[in-house]
Amino acid sequence: MKLSLTTLLILFHIMTYGQEPEKIGAKEKKTDSLKLPAVNKPKDYDLDEVVVSGTMKAVSKLNSPVPVEIYTAKFFRANPNPSIFESLQNINGVRPQLNCNICSTGDIHINGLEGPYTMILIDGMPIVSGLSTVYGLSGIPQSIIDRVEIVKGPASSLYGSEAVGGLINIITKNPKDAAVLSADIFSTSWAEVNKDLSAKIKVGKRAQSLLGLNHFIYQHPIDNNHDGFTDVTQQHRISVFNKWSFERKYQRQFSVAVRYVYEDRWGGQMNWTKKNRGGSDVYGESIYTNRWEIFGNYQLPLKERMFFTFSANSHDQNSVYGNLKYQAKQNIGFAQLTWNRRFKKHDLLAGLAYRYTFYDDNTPATASSTERLINHPSKISLPGLFLQDEIKLDTNNSLLLGIRYDYNSIHGNILTPRINYKWNSDDNHNVLRLSFGNGFRVANVFTEDHAALTGARDVVFITDLKPETSWNGNLNFVKRMYTYGGGIFGLDATAFYTYFNNRIIADYESNPNQIIYNNLDGHAISKGFSLNLDLTLKSGFKFLVGGTLMDVYSVEQGIKDTQLFMEHFTGVWNAGYNWQKLGIQLDYTGNIYSPMRLPLLSPADPRKSISPWWSIQNIQVTKSLRNVLDVYGGVKNLLNWTPNKGNPFLIARANDPFDKQVQFDASGIAQATPDNPYGLTFDPTYVYAPNQGIRWFLGIRYALKN
Repeated sequence: MKLSLTTLLILFHIMTYGQEPEKIGAKEKKTDSLKLPAVNKPKDYDLDEVVVSGTMKAVSKLNSPVPVEIYTAKFFRANPNPSIFESLQNINGVRPQLNCNICSTGDIHINGLEGPYTMILIDGMPIVSGLSTVYGLSGIPQSIIDRVEIVKGPASSLYGSEAVGGLINIITKNPKDAAVLSADIFSTSWAEVNKDLSAKIKVGKRAQSLLGLNHFIYQHPIDNNHDGFTDVTQQHRISVFNKWSFERKYQRQFSVAVRYVYEDRWGGQMNWTKKNRGGSDVYGESIYTNRWEIFGNYQLPLKERMFFTFSANSHDQNSVYGNLKYQAKQNIGFAQLTWNRRFKKHDLLAGLAYRYTFYDDNTPATASSTERLINHPSKISLPGLFLQDEIKLDTNNSLLLGIRYDYNSIHGNILTPRINYKWNSDDNHNVLRLSFGNGFRVANVFTEDHAALTGARDVVFITDLKPETSWNGNLNFVKRMYTYGGGIFGLDATAFYTYFNNRIIADYESNPNQIIYNNLDGHAISKGFSLNLDLTLKSGFKFLVGGTLMDVYSVEQGIKDTQLFMEHFTGVWNAGYNWQKLGIQLDYTGNIYSPMRLPLLSPADPRKSISPWWSIQNIQVTKSLRNVLDVYGGVKNLLNWTPNKGNPFLIARANDPFDKQVQFDASGIAQATPDNPYGLTFDPTYVYAPNQGIRWFLGIRYALKN
């Protein structure tokens, strides 16, 4: 069927405006007589948003020489979740990775790099790291979040260790901008209940406080795959957040916040109870978490722009994995003083930082090297200083030079430089950024890799682990175009490449009864390309689609080895339509992942060594009532996808979790027997996707504004 140009223009007008233009008379059917609306170029709302993560200063996204992605609380409401961990699944290049089929602990991957390479910040403070990287992410409630800023690629020159793959900065709400009273409560057909409550309190003329409470509970064991184990971890979590902001002379800043999280989670055999905790009769993984944090920002009363930021946190972990007990304590203190000065074409930022980390547990990680019975907690001092100069070459070009020096009390001197170049067109519709930098990371296996604790494998260290280092290059291009009538089309493309030395890779395959850790005798590469496309039309349509192609591998003795649990392609989408007159919003969100390599326990292991393509898709309808109350509901995991499809089982030897019936040869290798035809041992680490099927949800959201 052929369509005339006039018809195509009318269809385009309908998509843009949501209505048909005035009918064209018989004498007005000529193309040149159709009056098209003038192109309206609205304010670049996304480019004008303020970001702080790229340069540690508040600048507009357009002017930042470091590419920073911003996701607001509204973005996450399109697919509501009880914590930020689950919500990140709809961001291109970012994947929440589950590490255990039983207790559902996980971490965040950025561009294929595993969780320990991602630095998690709250208001710029590095307080979610080490032990809490695995266990503490789920304790960050949605109610306190204003926006999330993401920097992909090393940021060690500003933030130090752990920011090798990138960083996620969770910016909490400013009390003065928050609603007086808000509530967000939803439940699912799996009997999950999440409650977010917050209230703003004004104390006197100069102080305001935001009090937030999150309560999540799921205590309904389900075993849809009939392996005798819970499909989803049972959880009971309470998080309390309180942030204060104070008005001072000359608009100087001062804010302080505290947060407390308690969580009780368990997974295991369906007949497990707390009486079985730590025993050898019924297998269960039970984790008690107690965590508190305090962090703040104070601008010094000086003419110069100087800020003192600080944070402290304590994380207490009491866990059992079957009959293996893991008790750990981590305390982190952080302080930083920054000075910012602009003159002529230079914008200088200098800073002094100090971080102290205390870690103690009941594993060999903190035992004396000579007498293993003597406890020897890890105490690491990490003073550092950094200098950054952003040079405005002209109206279209800028250059950022940065360098950081740290002294690790165990590993010594660490130097991390970086350089960033930015070009923008005269109309700011095109922005090109080029970045190059260095990163480093000091590993602690028992705080970062859940597989080191669960199952029946022994943990083996070949040598003392050395810090990892990396060199990274990024090329980012952003383009904005405008449709007739005020629509906006955006393109954001990035090519990335990272080269690692001393990469620490867990070897699951050399010995099925061991996890072997060692620095790579070679190098590792992470490279790829990501693309985000977004379209907003005046009619109410909004589309965001993204995809990332990547390859993460190591090379040792000339042999290339692809990283486990790494997909070569990931795609995300967020499509929405708003009927403003009816007060109805429709959201369709989802993601898709390409096959990834999975660990097997023996050549006879019948599980798939490569995962299939898989996708999690969700749909939601929201009805707004008088701008203060939203009623929303929908379906999660529309395709009812779970990783057990096509697999005979997920958990190896689920019928014998303590390996009581397994026979081993003289070298400790499990033997094939009539009761164990594949020669396997108990292992729950074969997991690459959520094991929770289709479910509906219903919720209400209330906000009483000023």
